[in-house]
Amino acid sequence: MKDFNEEFTKFLKMIKEKEHFAFTRFSDGELYMMQNRKFKIERDKVFLREQTHAGAWGEEELKEFIPEEQQMHREKLIETFKFSKKNYYKGISCKCCVGEKDWKWQFKYQSEKQELTWANLLINGNYTNFIEQMVPEFVNYPIVYICNKIANVDRLPFEVKKVFTIGNNCHVDDYGLIQKVKLWTEENNIKNHLFLFSAATLTNYMIYELFKEHDQNTYLDIGSTLNPLMGMNGWVFSRAYLRGYWMGENNSYIKMKCVW
Repeated sequence: MKDFNEEFTKFLKMIKEKEHFAFTRFSDGELYMMQNRKFKIERDKVFLREQTHAGAWGEEELKEFIPEEQQMHREKLIETFKFSKKNYYKGISCKCCVGEKDWKWQFKYQSEKQELTWANLLINGNYTNFIEQMVPEFVNYPIVYICNKIANVDRLPFEVKKVFTIGNNCHVDDYGLIQKVKLWTEENNIKNHLFLFSAATLTNYMIYELFKEHDQNTYLDIGSTLNPLMGMNGWVFSRAYLRGYWMGENNSYIKMKCVW
């Protein structure tokens, strides 16, 4: 059994000690994509779990997986999910968030020796410690950030050395960026850097391709965790844990301890 808070402390220690690793998140969107289940996020509604739900989503959150059109992308995602290498950590969807059946489905691609953790490792009940303990450590690294084109990285509490930007539905429309980032890393002999990723499923592809060949860096999938600091507002409508921290909203997510 794993403990949600103790698992965060393990990764914080690696960041502090500059131990190289990769953390890539397979949240519900990635899970449904691997299961070949359509999803689509639009500004005023989302199609997910075979149902349409009304809501509000920001520009940076718009994406879709269309099984009839994106099988190559699905197969590539499964490839990244099956990959195993020392310090290549895969954050999987937990049973408390996607249910027992979908949680168990993930293990058809995993062996007992592979390094698994929570997709939610840096959010929910660990988010306060992420912001107040882990983010301050980022100043000790040269930072490379792959993020949405509308993000203002100048507002972050650490310096970003290099930025690669993506747009909506980036796992399809910005797929070519993978080779661009790999080439930049190779040509500049990039080592001992911290790569941050806020690029949806494109993140999974990039971390996989980079860590295979360039494991002298650290690769961290941080999702939407820093969006409130970069002038983005989609999180106000769609991320309760962010509202709990940044707006003081009284909700269960900011204290939620996900279970294994």
